[in-house]
Amino acid sequence: MIERVLVSTSSIGEAALALLESAGLDVRLNPHGRKLTPEESRALLGEVTGLVAGTERLDAEVLAAAPKLRVISRVGTGMDAIDFEATAARGIEVYNTPDAHVDAVAELTLGGLLALLRGIAASDASIRAGGWQRPMGGLLRGRCVGLVGFGRVARRLAALLAPFEMTLLATDPAADPTEARAAGIELLAFDALLARADILSLHVPGQGGRPLLDAAALQRLPRGAVLLNTARGDLVDEAALLAHLDADPDFSAYLDVFPEEPYRGPLASHPRVLLSGHIGSYAREARVLMERQAVEHLLHGLARTAPGAGA
Repeated sequence: MIERVLVSTSSIGEAALALLESAGLDVRLNPHGRKLTPEESRALLGEVTGLVAGTERLDAEVLAAAPKLRVISRVGTGMDAIDFEATAARGIEVYNTPDAHVDAVAELTLGGLLALLRGIAASDASIRAGGWQRPMGGLLRGRCVGLVGFGRVARRLAALLAPFEMTLLATDPAADPTEARAAGIELLAFDALLARADILSLHVPGQGGRPLLDAAALQRLPRGAVLLNTARGDLVDEAALLAHLDADPDFSAYLDVFPEEPYRGPLASHPRVLLSGHIGSYAREARVLMERQAVEHLLHGLARTAPGAGA
């Protein structure tokens, strides 16, 4: 019997799709072209034995609609949307691609920061509208960057920032102090880092729907700080962020991720907020590598869990 596989990512490249099809699988694609809702996932998972997953929520209720599911292979690194108690109870194997996206997300974060500091989007929009706006921006040199989380992406971003002669801080209870010192990074507690960070960049998993940056945390930042979030949308309280933008006329933010995507909220019209549509991994080289690794992990997992395997 041919096994059915669902690719729930909004898109997938030809190479990864060909690899799935060459394995003799019945491949079904996401028909919506965006992140699936739980209801849409349940409707698509009925006969599926393998899932090439995006960032959609895979909780116990969604997984219950997939009685034949044996393998989840995530395109990307974040696993906070997956209910591991439910997968363990069912014996579902779960994989991700923790390295392939690192350069892409770190470079996007740096690019967003530079674009925000120099007002590139505003100047571009002005010219296209027939104007000639020349915003007065600022330099990176001499600023203090606070990295919330010190995993792969944060470490790569720190390496990209080092030539700009900045002060680099990080907060992460799991960070290796020796590695941090070797990278020229001072480790601090979260509140102490907030008080010093001219630029705050988030690189941690979601917190179960609880925002990491609420009104109190935002108020601890220096006046005129810059917020960067290329990690998870629910890390930032949107209402608190809007209030802080009003309270501090020099504060600005670059966001690539949102609690609900596609994003249609009030930040889209704020002049000191730069937005992109969850494109952290959308560098061609990184995306090809992520998709290939996810498919390879899926095929490996299906072979491992096939009826009679290892018997």
